[in-house]
Amino acid sequence: MSDFRVIPSIEVLRQRPTPLALATRFGDAAVVDALRESASALREQLADAVTAVTLTGADAAQWIEQDAATRLTRLRAPSLRPVINATGVIVHTNLGRAPLSQAALTRIAEVGAGYTNLEYDLSAGHRGSRDTHAESLLCRLTGAQAAVVVNNCAAATMLALSALARGREVVISRAELVEIGGGFRVPDIMAQSGARLREVGTTNRTRIGDYALAIGDRTGALLRVHPSNFRIEGFTERATLADLVALARRFSLPLVEDLGSGHCAPTSAGVAVLDAEPTVQHSVAAGVDVVCFSGDKLLGGPQAGVIVGRAEWVSALRAHPLMRALRVDKLTYAALEATLLEHLAGRAWDTVPVLRMASVPVEAIAVRAEILAATLRAAGLTVSVIDGRSTVGGGSAPGSALPTRLVAVTHPTLSPDAFESALRALDPPVIARIDEDRVVFDLRTADPTDDDRLARLIASA
Repeated sequence: MSDFRVIPSIEVLRQRPTPLALATRFGDAAVVDALRESASALREQLADAVTAVTLTGADAAQWIEQDAATRLTRLRAPSLRPVINATGVIVHTNLGRAPLSQAALTRIAEVGAGYTNLEYDLSAGHRGSRDTHAESLLCRLTGAQAAVVVNNCAAATMLALSALARGREVVISRAELVEIGGGFRVPDIMAQSGARLREVGTTNRTRIGDYALAIGDRTGALLRVHPSNFRIEGFTERATLADLVALARRFSLPLVEDLGSGHCAPTSAGVAVLDAEPTVQHSVAAGVDVVCFSGDKLLGGPQAGVIVGRAEWVSALRAHPLMRALRVDKLTYAALEATLLEHLAGRAWDTVPVLRMASVPVEAIAVRAEILAATLRAAGLTVSVIDGRSTVGGGSAPGSALPTRLVAVTHPTLSPDAFESALRALDPPVIARIDEDRVVFDLRTADPTDDDRLARLIASA
């Protein structure tokens, strides 16, 4: 039987160099708890040993210190971690959607480090309103009369319907009763807003006359929803935006549009897949009363639900009790304003990551892919560079396909599933995809400054 007396006391252990260093990082109380747990684990292992184990006090102390350090690192590690996105999905909802621009990150640091005028009117010297921040920039970018910001696009749509049509009917085409990722369903959001659903048309064809026939004394608004992540093709018909605007004006009803993707950038960069994506500016110019869109999709900013439109309707949203529950914080405003300034300055295609990734030519990706492939071959992996397709993703530009070059890797001993799993266990995790029994890496969505590190990580897996 092993002698437990060689295990040092907790008081002795905590005075050793390694626990003292751990205490500066994790705190003394946490280190003491970890040492106790590790010492207990060592006793259990010694008790379970089939034969007697000869252990010195120094051996025991070293084992306990190492085990305690592992416990502290694992238990105190943040659950939210940066990853390398090598999937080729630009607006990847599961990976946090849009990465922020350097301008947005700098602005967050400036605003987050101290006090701000979040709810303080600097000219009047008294309490102000937070929901006016970013409004002037949003109006300049989209052409709208007014704007407010809430915490996501679902909240924006719910606020608009609750403020404008609670207890009344909202007319919507059956083809637009969509469900997107995370279980977000338009009918559910409408129900939570207190508005009543009035479906018109059919799954594939809805005419302006269908909307007109549904309007009555109980109608509160018309709603148009961007298909987001699917496309209906073939024998189809959809009422035009111009006809819906005219119908809403005729009956003095607000027309609300959930535009989702938040595409606000001109297509001067020649990204064909975005040419068909409706822009916020187009909806505002067409006369839509309230346009809701996401801040962290094609706009390339933080998570936010942006609402722009005519002043009379936006004012009703701003005064609604839900506005306080759905409002955003100073860091969101900081990142959003910085992103809007990049758009207004005409730099967004170069400085906003999602737009920069979408506009990278396939030739540039091919050069990076060949360099990565050569490095991985030298590490003993079977590698080829093949044609592939990236996608915009995130409920934006449904059916989009951007030509790319993929680095396809076959591991000598691991199956594709095991290899992909090993990549996710790295630090930072590498997120790739499996295609035809090979793990493939699309460098369109990986920062070029990460290419060398990505090669080392893949080889280490």
